[in-house]
Amino acid sequence: MTRLVNLLSPTPDNREQLSAILQKSHESQVIDRDALEIMEGALRVGETHAREIMIPRSQMEVIQSDAKIVDVLPKIIETGHSRFPVVGESSEDIIGILLAKDLLSLVLEDSKNIDICSMVRPATIIPESKRLGVLLREFREQRYHMAMVVDEYGSVSGLLTIEDILEEIVGEIEDETDEEELPQIRRLDDKHWLVEAQTEVEDFNEEFETGLSEEEFDTIGGILTNKLGHLPVVGEKITIENLRFEVVEADDRKIELLKLKFLTE
Repeated sequence: MTRLVNLLSPTPDNREQLSAILQKSHESQVIDRDALEIMEGALRVGETHAREIMIPRSQMEVIQSDAKIVDVLPKIIETGHSRFPVVGESSEDIIGILLAKDLLSLVLEDSKNIDICSMVRPATIIPESKRLGVLLREFREQRYHMAMVVDEYGSVSGLLTIEDILEEIVGEIEDETDEEELPQIRRLDDKHWLVEAQTEVEDFNEEFETGLSEEEFDTIGGILTNKLGHLPVVGEKITIENLRFEVVEADDRKIELLKLKFLTE
């Protein structure tokens, strides 16, 4: 403890200086790598906004307010999620949050005529600009675990859970329902790759040393959809410079998986 106090003197004036002190503490073996990463994660959370880590609306698993209990149970079982936004006619119309555990009592009852809306809990709404440090404190104090994120116009842009914030601090938290995730970019042969449409443009450029614009769109799927002017369908091909993309998986809302081929220059 004395060594750590000595390293922390004088008092740092900003986060950059504090981060440098923590790094020096690790190099001096005062704190281990795990402790360093947790401390640095806690510092990042204080400066991170909700929009930077939220699950975007296109990827939200929602339940329709007029759905029958027997119809939504397969989705609840398949996803393994504990909470679901309940929506009206559109994903903009947030009715509330349904907790999977609240359905357990229905096992002993006749659930055919139960209205889902009667079981939902109020939804917490937060702006995209909300800082994660503040939100984490509210999660703890007000004892809720999920918040709906809205943009400056009041439209739903995504959702955020307390687990998402904790993972920013301690790293990925896996449980028994999580499947092993495949890399977003998977090599097939010398000229072909499988690319998840949600791959960040920055990560794509770094992997292939390309120069796709990172200013307008965050993901590869966003770039391709914008280039075509419509949502691509399975089998559709798009060429950008010497990159040929083919849609392998998609639904009526978004692209899921792409096959990438490098064309001969």
